[in-house]
Amino acid sequence: MKYAKKSLGQNFLIDKNIIKKIIKSVDIVDKNILEIGPGRGELTTVILENNPKSLILIEKDAQLSEELNIKFGSDKRVKIFNKDILKFDIEKISLKNFVVFGNLPYNISSQILVKFIKNKKWPPGYSDLIFMFQKELAQKIFGKFPSKNYGRLSILTNYRLNIIDKFPVSPNCFFPKPKVSSLVLHFKPKKKLMFEIKDIQNLEKITNVLFSNKRKMVNKNLKKLFSLEKLKNVSFLNKKFRPGEIKPETYYKITEQFEKK
Repeated sequence: MKYAKKSLGQNFLIDKNIIKKIIKSVDIVDKNILEIGPGRGELTTVILENNPKSLILIEKDAQLSEELNIKFGSDKRVKIFNKDILKFDIEKISLKNFVVFGNLPYNISSQILVKFIKNKKWPPGYSDLIFMFQKELAQKIFGKFPSKNYGRLSILTNYRLNIIDKFPVSPNCFFPKPKVSSLVLHFKPKKKLMFEIKDIQNLEKITNVLFSNKRKMVNKNLKKLFSLEKLKNVSFLNKKFRPGEIKPETYYKITEQFEKK
């Protein structure tokens, strides 16, 4: 078995029951599929057994990409890209309602999720995201207001995605065995958004600035975003609140006001 590279955050999923459970998250028969970080192709094999219409594989590791070509290259349904997913333009995939699977490297998993959330076109081309995360990070993604896990990532995720299912994965299901537990999260994009944020990067900026001092009241950091005159338009916000005391909907309203300036 190929030795995993720590620099790429590689932990190969080898438990066949978990692999089947991941695939059963959504009906993939005759669907277009994108798999991020297929590694040695354990999940890939089961995807192909379930008769998808097409399968795009994105693997950063050149040696693994070569092995995937040997294993799956003759299958006309499969396209393999030896690319970094963070640099890959997913919006150039001209497919509709494609399903995305990813046993994501722990060290960049939040960046990958945010990349999909920040899709310029909305609703996006994908219909489902089924991603594996380190348990601690996953809890921050679906952290409810108010709770210790509520924060920037849950606010950003909640704006555009619904989490419709989640299940735990033991460290024993991987090679090499990680020191942490994992969670699989199944997301579906929200087709109708309740707030009119023109550029989601502005929501990212608002949360970054206001959460930069989690224990302090937001009044000082608000002045970094708004002039004293424009602060009057944020009268709906209690300036003495700390970042974790502000509801997600209020962050979306703040962003709407920020874009009006």
